[in-house]
Amino acid sequence: MKRREFLTSVVALGVASSLPGAQAEVVNGGQPWQAGKVNTPPSPPRKGGLQYLTQHEFDTVGAIAERFIPADEQSLSGKEAGCAVFIDRQLAGDYGHAVTVYRLGRFVKGTPEQGPQLAQTPAEQYRQGLAALDKATQKQSGKNFVDLPGEQQDHILQAMEAGQYDLGQDVDSKVFFELLLQNVREGFLSDPIYGGNKDMTSWKMIGFPGARYDFRDLLSKKGQKLNIIPTSLIDNTL
Repeated sequence: MKRREFLTSVVALGVASSLPGAQAEVVNGGQPWQAGKVNTPPSPPRKGGLQYLTQHEFDTVGAIAERFIPADEQSLSGKEAGCAVFIDRQLAGDYGHAVTVYRLGRFVKGTPEQGPQLAQTPAEQYRQGLAALDKATQKQSGKNFVDLPGEQQDHILQAMEAGQYDLGQDVDSKVFFELLLQNVREGFLSDPIYGGNKDMTSWKMIGFPGARYDFRDLLSKKGQKLNIIPTSLIDNTL
């Protein structure tokens, strides 16, 4: 499957699994709020500096994002798109501290359907997992992961995906791989206001219009190629 088709299927699956069964309501008589105004927009990411990751951890996550999503004629790479910036900001916030997750224990390994049952927060998983990754690659080749050739990085990530790369007793390589992959995807496809998806590169690739209020101005153009320029929440908060 081509990368565009793969990412589009990921988006469609997420939307399909989250939509309620309610009937849509048609808005008549104009918009219920002023176009271009957002009542409670998220705060734009702080420019410059890191909020959680160390510089070495940040570089390692960037290298992993580069292997997951390499650059091509359709879009920037995961690293260039700012996936590591997105992850750094998320780990410093509510997601990284697992504020919406039950964490009082007891923690028992769950079934595949239940997902990981871990005592660590995502932020703690990253700190522990990245350190374990470097320890393993240093033992194997005398180098940190970020310093390895891309082909060798691919082999390690493939082994992690299969649960066949030893990161030590405290880190499940498959669980850590899946966390990295999930977060890189989120950073690549999220609104740029969160630090990733630079220049809305993934939205332009898959044809996603972004944070538009509605599409009534396009109803008369059925069957035509629309060439909609994506809109970010950043555009609406300037």
